[in-house]
Amino acid sequence: MIRLNCLALCAALACATFVHGGVVIFNNGDKLTGTVTELAGGKLKISSTVAGDIVVDLKDVQTFSTDTPARIKMSSGERMKTALATSPTTQAVTADGKPLPIADIKSLDTRDEKWTGSVLVNGLLTEGNSHSLSLGVDAGAQLRRDDEVNDDRFTLAGSYNFGKEKPAGGGDTTTSVDNWAALAKYDRFWTEKWYGYASVRTEHDRIADLFIRVTPGVGVGYQWVESPDFNFNTEVGINYIYENYDPGDTDNRIALRLAYHVDKKINDKVTLFHNLEYLPAFEDPGDYLLNADAGVRATLTKSFFTEFKVEYKRDSTPAPDALKNDLRYVLGVGWQF
Repeated sequence: MIRLNCLALCAALACATFVHGGVVIFNNGDKLTGTVTELAGGKLKISSTVAGDIVVDLKDVQTFSTDTPARIKMSSGERMKTALATSPTTQAVTADGKPLPIADIKSLDTRDEKWTGSVLVNGLLTEGNSHSLSLGVDAGAQLRRDDEVNDDRFTLAGSYNFGKEKPAGGGDTTTSVDNWAALAKYDRFWTEKWYGYASVRTEHDRIADLFIRVTPGVGVGYQWVESPDFNFNTEVGINYIYENYDPGDTDNRIALRLAYHVDKKINDKVTLFHNLEYLPAFEDPGDYLLNADAGVRATLTKSFFTEFKVEYKRDSTPAPDALKNDLRYVLGVGWQF
């Protein structure tokens, strides 16, 4: 009888909260009107029209509710999609009155599953003792699906860089930078941590006499951490590498692929990131490709940001007369969606 009364009380509270949804009440009595968008790692993210996006510790929250159905993942692995309300205890209640212990909710997300990404533009113009012009654009987009049917991730990325310069004393203008790259990748999660992936990357660098390089590959990855403010994953796989140099010969080989990605939010405005990819050939490990970058991104407004990063690339067997190492320092302004 007592249990039935408790459930009835929770259901009544849920119904009342669903009607008046959009208010988060903290333990100290403060209230915040907004939309709960995400819950993961003990952090609750709230979108407010007045204060913007706010991340708070769940332990500081007395009650909250979702106005729309949320994708909920339980610690047991069970997934569901429902609106949710909490009482001032450790118990949550779904829209149909089902009780859920808050401690057993691993993640909650009310946002639409849609593509997110950014476009970054950088440039440099000099006049006087030197005459040079350089422009670059980097774009990337990702779709992460984690619901009752799909648990996967799509990634698309591309970049183009061009630069020219003219001697200060006069003379012909020469091209100093001309390269592009494109990437497509698909990750399919088998468990919460393990996933398989398939990817293909295409590159061109006229200055390095690389007409085309294509590197399709497959492998497995492990998602050590996936949260709103920290992500870390490692991957191992096999890639086929085809290279066509101009002037020069073609080359193809099978290579091992070792890679990792990490990003960490320092605060609401600043994020650090780092990527590394190493591809040694099976027949000759001394023949390898190495791609790495590290940088910092600072949010300017809700849609715009500035970013500084260092890119390092090494081709141990480049085209004739080309250097093995390429190092770039990139500072630009971008738009995120």
